[in-house]
Amino acid sequence: MYNKLTMKKKINHVRLITFITILFEVLGLAAFVVIYFNNFFGAKEIIIPEYVIIGASALVAFNIILLWASYLRISTYRHKTDLKAAEVIGSDVQEAYNFAMIGLVVTDENDIVIWNNDLFKDRHIDIIDLNIFDWQKDLRALKERSNSDPVKLIINNRNFEVKYLSDAGLWIFKDTTDYESIYSYSKLQAPVVGILSMDNYDEVIKGDDDYNDTITKAKDAIFKYASEHGILLRKFKDSNYLMLCNYEAYSKMKDDNFSIVDKVRSISFGGDVPLTLSIGIARDFPDVVKLNELANAALEIAMSRGGDQVVVSVYGKEMEFYGGKTEAQEKRSRVKTRVLADSLINLIKGASNVLIMGHTNMDMDALGSCLGVKAICERLKIPARLVVDLKATEAKTRAALTSSFSRDVLEQLVVNSKDAVSLVKSDTLVVVCDVHIPNMVMAPALLDHTNKVVVIDHHRRAEEYIESPVFNYIDPAASSASELITEFIRFSSISPRIELNPTYATIMLSGIFLDSSFYKSKNTGIRTFEASTILKEFGADNSVADDLLKDDFEEYIETTNIVSNLKTVDYGVVYAIADPSQIYDSASISKAANACLSMKGIHAAFVIGKTSNKEIKISARSDGLINVSKLCEKLGGGGHFTSSAATFLKSNVSEVEEMLVNVIHKHLSEAKADVANRRNIGQEDM
Repeated sequence: MYNKLTMKKKINHVRLITFITILFEVLGLAAFVVIYFNNFFGAKEIIIPEYVIIGASALVAFNIILLWASYLRISTYRHKTDLKAAEVIGSDVQEAYNFAMIGLVVTDENDIVIWNNDLFKDRHIDIIDLNIFDWQKDLRALKERSNSDPVKLIINNRNFEVKYLSDAGLWIFKDTTDYESIYSYSKLQAPVVGILSMDNYDEVIKGDDDYNDTITKAKDAIFKYASEHGILLRKFKDSNYLMLCNYEAYSKMKDDNFSIVDKVRSISFGGDVPLTLSIGIARDFPDVVKLNELANAALEIAMSRGGDQVVVSVYGKEMEFYGGKTEAQEKRSRVKTRVLADSLINLIKGASNVLIMGHTNMDMDALGSCLGVKAICERLKIPARLVVDLKATEAKTRAALTSSFSRDVLEQLVVNSKDAVSLVKSDTLVVVCDVHIPNMVMAPALLDHTNKVVVIDHHRRAEEYIESPVFNYIDPAASSASELITEFIRFSSISPRIELNPTYATIMLSGIFLDSSFYKSKNTGIRTFEASTILKEFGADNSVADDLLKDDFEEYIETTNIVSNLKTVDYGVVYAIADPSQIYDSASISKAANACLSMKGIHAAFVIGKTSNKEIKISARSDGLINVSKLCEKLGGGGHFTSSAATFLKSNVSEVEEMLVNVIHKHLSEAKADVANRRNIGQEDM
């Protein structure tokens, strides 16, 4: 095995001999000068000047020969690659590392390069006697972290991967230029599959032919965009197109932030029904069939989040979201509602029993929507129970349950999450209301014990989602889940019609009050008032519904104390931190956020508070000038354009505050731009 100390000893030996020889010459020359110029021993009479010149010339020639011999000797030690390479890594491998383009460098204890093989000479890299860290500072981390991953470098326009063997002081350089070139080319040519859908297409057409002016302009913009970016478009439905391109073309679209979405939105601005685009894209997988499946799933998420956005599914990674600048539009007809309601009814008819649950920290809307589904089951005479853990229920919701139903009725109405599992049969139907994220449901274990799950929600769809539901209905345009269930009850085709007892109707109305902020939310629409009217027809008492949401004195003081801690993070944007030593209901956190927003000049408010010993929640509210959903998504949460939330586990309040402030600083301009873009579009069309 090669010993780098032997090589260094030989080199130092040559250097020492050269140094001593020159030293003696210098001392001799100094002595001669002193003796000659002081005429000691009659030197001037003895020494002839011509001899001095001849001697000096001989000395110079000798030094030149000596230095040249020393240089050759050292070079011989350093550049015998055929011999030294075998000593470093073993015999008979010189051709192997030349073929594999592997460079070897040996350094001493001071990190000075004392030897390298022919690869560096071939690459015109001269590093002998240099400190390797002065040459490439990035290599220092490789030495400090033993057994770490290779370091990648670019040297003289070539790519290298470097590994360090500390015991031998040996640096191994692998020339990966060809590999990197092939990899880069392969990545740029990798297939990307997308599906483009025009939202509200049928509403914009309104029975006209395909030459509707808005549709024609939108299609022209889409095809022009595709041509400019190298995308192949193929129409497979009036409103849908298949997109095929490579990664290079996809990168161009990403760099301009998928501007086609904004272009199409601007074309239809001012119309009765806005025409927007939803695009699902899939990449980073070699099988185009699988990419097509991923693209379809991404499109479904984009549309369930309100449309007007691009969702990119990257195989093996989290989804990426772009756009989402338009709030979901009310676009359902009563015919469609009837079809959906009848589908749900048929599923319930085919079940032996039904288990209905909302989300943890169940609020009035979750309870109201669950009771609405219970009413449908009662009409069909299918046994049904609400899955409710009272400890995981908000205080007002818990009070509504215990005050609205007698103890005997309540025992037949609800079941806790542990006992609910024992009620699951092969044909049990589980209905999930007001939530679609698996780990946020009241009893996650139920999802694992049945393959028949129904999801009904009004929140924008998140990436994490209950897998393969038999019925999936998410409508972000609705103000509440209670509103959706109310429409199902009224517009279903079942005869005689479904009846809703006044207690159920009152709690459902209370749920609408809560999620629509008493009809002040941006999500409040004509459907919200129609649903409220339907509930009134069933005997809902709006004064009782209001009382169920009223604060007692302690809650009022609690909200006031939270609001008193307001901090301004940007113009019109504030946040408050609830007492870290106290645990709050989620409703209290949300109520404090609403209270902040009621103040003049505040466009967005965030409230941070502990909802359990292990959970911290951020509740976000906006007046519509800032998309708080986009900000909450950056924190791992989500929700509506004007009402969103995020939950954190195993974090403390100060850490959550820091994350919130960082996200606001980094992404607030993006959230504000949603509104600014719409205003600019309006000015251009005037």
